[in-house]
Amino acid sequence: MAGHSKWANIKHRKGAQDKKRGKLFMKMAKDIYVAAKEGGGDPETNPQLRLMIDKAKANNVPNENIDRAINKATGGLDGANYEEFTYEGYGPGGAAVMVEVLTDNRNRTASEVRHAFNKNGGNLGENGCVSFMFDRKGYIVIDRSEVEVDEDELMLEAIEAGAEEMETTEGAFEIYTDPETFQDVRTALKGQNISLDTEEVTFFPQTYSELEGETAEQMEKLIDMLEDLEDVQEVYHNFRQA
Repeated sequence: MAGHSKWANIKHRKGAQDKKRGKLFMKMAKDIYVAAKEGGGDPETNPQLRLMIDKAKANNVPNENIDRAINKATGGLDGANYEEFTYEGYGPGGAAVMVEVLTDNRNRTASEVRHAFNKNGGNLGENGCVSFMFDRKGYIVIDRSEVEVDEDELMLEAIEAGAEEMETTEGAFEIYTDPETFQDVRTALKGQNISLDTEEVTFFPQTYSELEGETAEQMEKLIDMLEDLEDVQEVYHNFRQA
């Protein structure tokens, strides 16, 4: 993963995300719903739910939204029954794309995702057609401008807690973990009062599809269109600007 910085991408997109606050709240409420549905409504015994609640609060999601999502998932409220699944396909130039969705209407979502691919020079594929090109990793970012921490001590702390590697860039420390040790590393760093700018389990491409010109522009439009869909939680891809 040397040379790859997801952090710069995330920082660049924060402004656009802030303009879509209502949608952001909805997506985070759905994440909380799924975590509570799968592991129970008590964040003390459900680490994934605790992570989702912490992320929601960091983005100023109201407590009532959080409580409502948990209550829906645990049967405290009547509401939609959400399904979580992943679409896979190819974008312009053959770039690999995975789309995680959470929906209460599978037919509607399938139609919207397929339309986005078709409109932007891509095509939806079968399950498994591109997922083998990605690795699932825990990912933690510490913004260097917000903390005073010794790099060597931080690396030692992270590795002792179970991290696989740490990269240092001009703006951030980027820590990668196995998904199973992610919570241990996260807890250890927070225990040292270290502020985490990003904390998630996500997918990273093993190789990149470098695109340029109109093909790259079309790929960017596909990503934007998919991310704008209400039921889409995450879009993963191996596109990189040539």
